[in-house]
Order: sequence, then structure tokens, then C-alpha cells
Amino acid sequence: MTAANSLKGKGTIVTGSTSGIGLGIARAFAAEGAHVMLNGFGDAGEIERLRQEIATRHNVQVAYSSADMSKPDQIERMVREAESAFGSVDAVVNNAGIQFVSPVESFPIEKWDAILAINLSSAFHVVRAALPGMRARKWGRIVNVASAHGLTASAFKSAYVAAKHGVVGFTRTIAMEGAPDGITCNAICPGYVLTPLVEKQIDDQAKAHKIPREQVIRDIMLKQHAIKEFVTVEDLAALAVFLCSNAARTITGTAIAMDGGWTQH
Repeated sequence: MTAANSLKGKGTIVTGSTSGIGLGIARAFAAEGAHVMLNGFGDAGEIERLRQEIATRHNVQVAYSSADMSKPDQIERMVREAESAFGSVDAVVNNAGIQFVSPVESFPIEKWDAILAINLSSAFHVVRAALPGMRARKWGRIVNVASAHGLTASAFKSAYVAAKHGVVGFTRTIAMEGAPDGITCNAICPGYVLTPLVEKQIDDQAKAHKIPREQVIRDIMLKQHAIKEFVTVEDLAALAVFLCSNAARTITGTAIAMDGGWTQH
């Protein structure tokens, strides 16, 4: 059975999906016939344009929630709104995340708390709210976008690494709990993904170090990648779609590295 057959008409939530990786995943799910709840921040007019464009192009329902992923009550409301709009929430992609870089001794406490809340706890709150409906229907798909930093570590990213390791552990637990009811839960652990945010980081690093963009990419961004290529949003989205398909029904509890070989060091 194809992904399209698996996902057509399914209600889906993709957190952090008004730009970058999340938007790419939302587009991929809509292309497979899934109804999609967008979530995230940004210009209201641009978000509405995106919502209408995706809905029209793929002939699916597309809703939008401005829920703050650090607020459990807003997350609960988002899930209920999706259930009301689509009739059910059958698939969830927890993608929302933020980053901050600092040595541990000077890491701002409020940044630590925010990263743990948005990168880890938000996945718990979404799954907690959506799981009962999935159990009742005996079918559900949960994909958590972790990171290569869910499998390895880098200096100065203590909160991000801790949160992403937590996401991988959470994924494995939900896989065990959901299995009797036809619910799978997997994590995707990408290396550097070429998004507008990463493009800006490349430019900023080139300016700061006074080196060409190509050197930033080779010696900084992709230094740990055995395959010297960025992960693309499209490839990552295709993996998320596959993990939510019936073809992946026996894949659960995995943390799939999509990192050009970074974590094989």
C-alpha cells in the first residue's frame, strides 16, 4: 500500500510548520492527501497565504493554530481544534524547536527552560492529548523530529543536546505504549538541513571568520558529515511521510539518523 493510500483523509498536526523543515513536512503530507494543522509564528498574512495555497493545491483541509509550544494549555487546545476541524488526529509530527549556544556555566537559566519546554516537553503534551483518539481508532502515527544531537553531542549546546536525547528516549517509550493499539512512534535525527535559517548561519559565519561561504560549509557546517551534503527538507519530509505509511507499520521505536554519516564517527 502506498503512502498516499495510507494518509489520504488523515488528520495531521505538524508543529513548527510555518517555515523551514516543518513547512516542508506539512506540504509533503498534504500532497499525500492528509488534512494538516499548521502551527508556528510569523506574519499573519503570509501564514494565511500559505494555508490557502496548500489547501487549494492539494484539495485538502488546512487549518492553522498559533499555539505557543511552551504552553501546555495552548497545545491541548490546538489538538482539540484539529480534531474538530478534521474529525480526528491520526498523525502527529513534533517538529517545533529552538536553539541557543553557550558554555554551561554561563548558559541563561531562562534559555535552558525554554529549550526543554519547546524541544522536549511540547512533544509530550501533543502526544498526551492526541493518543486517546488514536487508541480508540486503533491507528496512529507519531514522528518526532529530533537531531543528530539526539545521538551525539557538541560543546556549548547542553540544553539542545539534553532535549534531543530526551526526545529519542520519549520516542522509544511511546512506541512501547502505543504498539498494542496500532500506534507507531519514531524519531528522525537529521544532520544539518539546508533551510533559510542555516543559509543565514552560513553567511554570518563567513562574515565573522572572514572566510568564503564554501569554506564555512566544508570546514564548519559539514565537517562531521561523511557525505559532504546538506540534508534537504524534501528528503526529510519524504522520510516522515514513509514512517506514517502502512508500509512502515512494523517500524517503531527507532531513531533514524539522516545525517550523511555524522553519527558514525
